[in-house]
Amino acid sequence: MAGRIAQADVDEVKARTNIADIIGERVALKPAGIGSLKGLCPFHDERSPSFNVRPQSGFYHCFGCGESGDVYSFLRNMDHLSFQEAVERLAGRIGYTLHYEDGGAAPETSGRTRLFAANVAAAEFFRAQLASAEADIGRRFLGERGFDAGAAAHFGVGYAPKGWDNLTGALEKQGFSRDELSAAGLVSQGQRGVYDRFRGRLVWPIRDVTGQTVGFGARRLHDDDNGPKYLNTPETTIYHKAHVLYGLDLAKRDIARGEPKRVVVVEGYTDVMACHLAGVTTAVATCGTAFGAEHITVLRRVMGDESSAGEVVFTFDPDAAGQKAALRAFAEAKRFNAQTYVAVAPDGLDPCDLRIRKGDGAVRALMDAKAPMVEFVIDQRIAGFDLATVEGRVAALRAAAPVVADLRDPLLQPEYVRVLARRLGLDPNDVRREVSRAGRSGPDSRQRQEPPPDQAADAPLARVTLASLPRHKDVALERDALMGFLQYGHRIDPGLLRRATALGFRHPALDAVRAAVAEHVGDAARSGWAMHAVEAVREPYRGLGEELLAADFPARDEEGAVASAASLARALVARELDAQKAELLGAVQRVPADSEDGRALRVRLRDLDLERRRVLADP
Repeated sequence: MAGRIAQADVDEVKARTNIADIIGERVALKPAGIGSLKGLCPFHDERSPSFNVRPQSGFYHCFGCGESGDVYSFLRNMDHLSFQEAVERLAGRIGYTLHYEDGGAAPETSGRTRLFAANVAAAEFFRAQLASAEADIGRRFLGERGFDAGAAAHFGVGYAPKGWDNLTGALEKQGFSRDELSAAGLVSQGQRGVYDRFRGRLVWPIRDVTGQTVGFGARRLHDDDNGPKYLNTPETTIYHKAHVLYGLDLAKRDIARGEPKRVVVVEGYTDVMACHLAGVTTAVATCGTAFGAEHITVLRRVMGDESSAGEVVFTFDPDAAGQKAALRAFAEAKRFNAQTYVAVAPDGLDPCDLRIRKGDGAVRALMDAKAPMVEFVIDQRIAGFDLATVEGRVAALRAAAPVVADLRDPLLQPEYVRVLARRLGLDPNDVRREVSRAGRSGPDSRQRQEPPPDQAADAPLARVTLASLPRHKDVALERDALMGFLQYGHRIDPGLLRRATALGFRHPALDAVRAAVAEHVGDAARSGWAMHAVEAVREPYRGLGEELLAADFPARDEEGAVASAASLARALVARELDAQKAELLGAVQRVPADSEDGRALRVRLRDLDLERRRVLADP
């Protein structure tokens, strides 16, 4: 078994990896100041982006939840990897050969890495089998739905042969153990032993947002197959169906580039294929589960929806199951900043069938003919009532009023009061009163009315943050100087940097950060030095150091930022010289002017003035 990865390799892999590329695969990042990118935090749910990434420092920090770290900690937190697995993954990504302290090579033996590798090997096996004679039924299935060999290859579609252990045998020959195949969800355990989970089925690889294959979805083809119509990979350490959207790896780039940003949520693998081939390249689908809060979180990170300009379009079958799915989605849709819509073909066709019967243009037109989800849900709520009777209209109003009452947008709610009034043929004032009543008696009304419990006794000490620092010129100088040192210290004159950081600061939290920076300024020319300095800040001030490293430094460009950081360093030194001068002026008043001490003090004052002018002069 390989030992610990050589530290030189750990540092080299990190130095060669752009942290923005890794985080950008999961989070839509936008420029936010010099050398800084910003997006929605992947570690907590937020509506306004507070997650900052500084590629030059290889560092990220969320000003909302406080999460921060380097590219390794990001992968470890997002994918639940060990440190060694994170290093190995990045090394594989850039083609770097790792060395281990025991002299061994770099075998891919760590648990999660092996599961990813097993899924990749399985996907290749299934793709190759699609060309076999047995897979003719699968090729016909695809062809009847308008998918040729090129489409199958683009989406990685494959075929699982009917045999008991074809995949198992093929992967065992590649060195995978049965325990690994079981942990990856590729095999099942029966009375006769281990057997392939997918047999005699068309298979779609399910990839996470970074493009890694984490599982599979398989469609029944043979009449003698008594299993479910669709069979997915079970929950594993790398596959969680509530966190995965099929097709997102292919759609994410066009989602992020769209104006407005639009995501189309469909119901199946073939619907995703049909949409993409028809030009709706932002289509995704859930994998054997209802669309839920976790899916919304994933999409919001990709959309980067800091405004309400984005669109999420749901396609649902018009049957009872589709209507139920729409209502579930509506319950979660308020988590989006984007506007939500529903697109249902007039004849009830799903996107795949619509493309077969009416062509690509009909699929694109379906998305353009979308209706606001609120209207769709209102129509669903009132559909079962006899609107020809007074009793039916009143009952329908009571059923639909909570939908309108749940709208928190002060501009939308009055408009939907009028929409509902028109649907029911009722007086808008009557509808408005019922909506108001529904809002007061809603499930969250008690929470709104009751004051929060007093938790002061158990509350932790307040965390020192940039926002909590006092507004004072000395604090502003120290804050901005530390920000500049951490972000651009590698380009400041080393002597000036050492001198400035050796001076005590007046704010205790900032002084704690300064002390850690002072210990590491000798390494300022080395990559990652600032992160090491922040990690050395004593608690409870480490979070403040992380914010200073990630915050937007006020300057027009990088050269201006370097000049400003150096100017702040000189200002700190000048402040210290001014303090010394004030002490000397006081001492001069206490001794005779013509005494030896008086003359020495005046010489010292002259030297301080000269030194101050030298410090403040342009470098």
